[in-house]
Amino acid sequence: MADIELPKASVYGSDMAYRSMGDRRKPTALFLHGNPTSSYIWRNIMPAVSEVAYCIAPDLIGFGQSGKPAIPYRFADHAAYLDRFLVELGIDEAYVVAQDWGTALAFELAARRPSFVRGMGFMEFIRPMKSWDEFHQVQQARDIFMKFRTPGIGEHLVLHENVFVEKLLPGSIHRKLSDEEMAVYRAPFPDEASRIPTLRFPNELPIAGSPREVHDALTEAHAALKESTYPKTLFVGNPGALVSPAFARSFVGTLKNCDLVELGDGAHYLQEDHPQAIAEGVVKLIQRAEAKRREPMSP
Repeated sequence: MADIELPKASVYGSDMAYRSMGDRRKPTALFLHGNPTSSYIWRNIMPAVSEVAYCIAPDLIGFGQSGKPAIPYRFADHAAYLDRFLVELGIDEAYVVAQDWGTALAFELAARRPSFVRGMGFMEFIRPMKSWDEFHQVQQARDIFMKFRTPGIGEHLVLHENVFVEKLLPGSIHRKLSDEEMAVYRAPFPDEASRIPTLRFPNELPIAGSPREVHDALTEAHAALKESTYPKTLFVGNPGALVSPAFARSFVGTLKNCDLVELGDGAHYLQEDHPQAIAEGVVKLIQRAEAKRREPMSP
C-alpha cells in the first residue's frame, strides 16, 4: 500500500505529479480527486480501467506529490492549473472520473469545453447549495464545516490539528485505513504551511451564494451538465455524505443519458470502500460509449 514516486509535469513554474497506466493508443480516462486526498485514492481503480483506457490521475496543485506554489488555492486556481496540466500532457479529450472537488473541476471543464468530455463517472459531487441544510446529511459535519469557515477557528482545526487528514478522511471511510495508507495521506501535509490548500477548499464551497465566484461558475456548470448528452454514471454510497441514495435517484432523473450505481455501505471517500464496483462501472461506461461511437451514422 506504500506509494511510489510519481512523474511530474511542469505547470506555471511549479509541477504537478501524476500516476498513469495503460495503452496510450486507447481512449484516455482522467481521474480527479478531492480534499485532502491525491491520485493515490484511485490506485485500486485504475488497474481495471486500464484494460479499456489509458488512465491518468493528477495530484491537484498543493496536494499529493505536486508542488505547493504561493497561490491562494481558490477554485479558479485549481481549474487553471488543471487546464495547463492537460495542455502539457497533450490531453484534448477524455472520459472523466471524479469525486468531491474533482467533480466541480470536471463539471466546470465540461461546461467550458464540451468536446473534451467523452463520458463522465462521478460521486459525492459538489454543487451550489441554497443553505447549510443542503450541504451534508449529518448535522455534526455541517457544524464543523461552518467552523472551518470561521476566522481563527478554521485555521486552528485545519492547519494546527490537521483535522481533514486525521479525522474527516478516516471517519468518512467505512473500512479502516492501514497505517501504511494513512502514512501516504499524511505525507503531503507535514506542517501548518503545507495544509493551506486543505483549508481553502471548505471555504470555497458554494453555500447560500457564497463565495459568489464559485457559486456562479458551478451554477453554469450544473446547467450545462443537465443539457449534456454524453454518457454518465453516478456512483452513490449508503448513507453517503454529500449525496444520499434518495438524492442520487432524483438527481439522475434530471440528467440525460445517466446511469446510477448504488454501491452499498459508504460515506464520502467511496473509492476506498468500493474500488472494484467503481472500476466495473467506469469500464461499462467507457465500453458503452465507445460502442456507440463506432455505430454508423444515420443517413
